[in-house]
Amino acid sequence: MDKLIITAALTGAATVPTQSKFIPITPQEIAADAVACAEAGAAVVHIHARNPENGMPSGDMAVFGEILQRIKAESNVVVCTTTGGGFSMTPEQRVRVVPTWKPELATCNMGSINFGLYQAARHYQSTDYRFDWEEAYLKDSENYIFANTFKGIRTYLEFMKAAGTRPEFELYDVGHIYNMAHLIETGVIATPIWMQFVLGVLGGIQATVADLVTMVTTADRVIGRENYNWSVIGVGYPKEFELATTAMFMGGHVRVGLEDNLLVKRRTPATNRQLVERMRRIAEEFERDIATPDEVRQFLNLKGLANVGY
Repeated sequence: MDKLIITAALTGAATVPTQSKFIPITPQEIAADAVACAEAGAAVVHIHARNPENGMPSGDMAVFGEILQRIKAESNVVVCTTTGGGFSMTPEQRVRVVPTWKPELATCNMGSINFGLYQAARHYQSTDYRFDWEEAYLKDSENYIFANTFKGIRTYLEFMKAAGTRPEFELYDVGHIYNMAHLIETGVIATPIWMQFVLGVLGGIQATVADLVTMVTTADRVIGRENYNWSVIGVGYPKEFELATTAMFMGGHVRVGLEDNLLVKRRTPATNRQLVERMRRIAEEFERDIATPDEVRQFLNLKGLANVGY
């Protein structure tokens, strides 16, 4: 794919509403951001659900369904649902969106890591938070393990296969590449693979150009360049744009959005649309055309919007 695939990760589960007034919370807000990002150039939107009353990450299938249906009614953008969920969700809650709504694309995390958000809490006093769950959610992550066992990965992939959903593999560290190689060798994962290198989570590999080069060269050696295509997530500002720009020159694709980064410029809070627009401007400066949703469907061999469950 010579054209650049831009994914927009709209709300996530690693931020709390206090951190930005632009983080979408309700189904209406999330869907509106998805449509706006698609208009700005995103071919894919990555979806988490939140409790519309308090913004807490949610596994409520009715909320997911409303988000997905609203997006489909207004846009042909490719939707990639999460199976990462939030800190309080069980594996069953995390994967339930796949058999329930049968999306075209869903994430599949390739290994367990410490996942620390607690450093963000140092910026706030207890009286600063919009909702009463947020402070503990951030601080308790000091003791959180984002669990993705081999058995769990296999189970998630079985659900995806049954639903006709293509996995988007998320790799947070070098060891996850070797996890993937093992699952390829044992027949659990089929190639070619669509993967995202996630750089900058506290507990995983960090968001530097050197670390991105390490991930790509290791994947080339262990999995084989002919067996995968990739995108990069750089957590935080300015890492999101630094790594995305680097990825363009390395043959990769990019993800931006408020799940990963809250600023469009230094000390300037972003909307999701602004992040997509800036990424598109960077791509256009280097004469990189932007992929459309239907081009991504063909490239990733997705089942098509007519075959989703919503």
